[in-house]
Amino acid sequence: MIEIKNVEKGFGERQVLKGISATFQKGKANMIIGASGTGKSVLLKCIVGLVQPDKGDVLFTGREFSRADKDTKREIRREIGMLFQGGALFDSKTVEENVMFPLEMLSTMNLKEKRERVAFCLERVGLTHAAKRMPSEISGGMKKRVGIARAIVMNSQYLFVDEPNSGLDPLTSIKIDNLIYEITHEFNTTTVIVSHDMNSVMEIGETIIFLHQGHKLWEGTNAEITHSEVEELNEFVFSNKLLRDLKKHL
Repeated sequence: MIEIKNVEKGFGERQVLKGISATFQKGKANMIIGASGTGKSVLLKCIVGLVQPDKGDVLFTGREFSRADKDTKREIRREIGMLFQGGALFDSKTVEENVMFPLEMLSTMNLKEKRERVAFCLERVGLTHAAKRMPSEISGGMKKRVGIARAIVMNSQYLFVDEPNSGLDPLTSIKIDNLIYEITHEFNTTTVIVSHDMNSVMEIGETIIFLHQGHKLWEGTNAEITHSEVEELNEFVFSNKLLRDLKKHL
């Protein structure tokens, strides 16, 4: 479980996050949604330690992270897996080598153990056949799956996913959503997903927070979101025509 308490962050005179509090549950697909520029990615960076909050607390299973000492931060970072928006694969490394990279940097496994772990993760995301390929030789959806394999290779307790469906076609997006959902439940990870894709929200969003102009305006589940009375959330959700048509029949 991850808890954030009254997190604030500003850049110069611009206040991006304004007292955000939320709890992200273990074994759930937790989503942070909102329009572009609402602070979603900044909040994610504050949680994983890429950006230091100005105020507030970030706790990983009760351990304060943002102001922790180096040893505690190192311990928590070993438990974190991250799928970046663009995949962030190393062009000069094979698929197998990309997945192995965190193990080389952070684990104490011997080479045989590393190879076995990489093989397991690639099999889990359906990419055993692509182990020796270069990133330039695989599709965008396959790159996302490589990113997922790399994110879970350290047996991560916490999985962070930034816009997983960016640049993907609808069918591939569904496959990626389903894979993230399956891995979350299979490995009982605390998964936090930043997205503006309402199809993803409706399919896998088990707990959802909605950000608007730096504030958390709503929190709930995908079953509750279409019944919200928050005007800004309704504008965001039903900007999709299909969902607007759905609301007419609710």
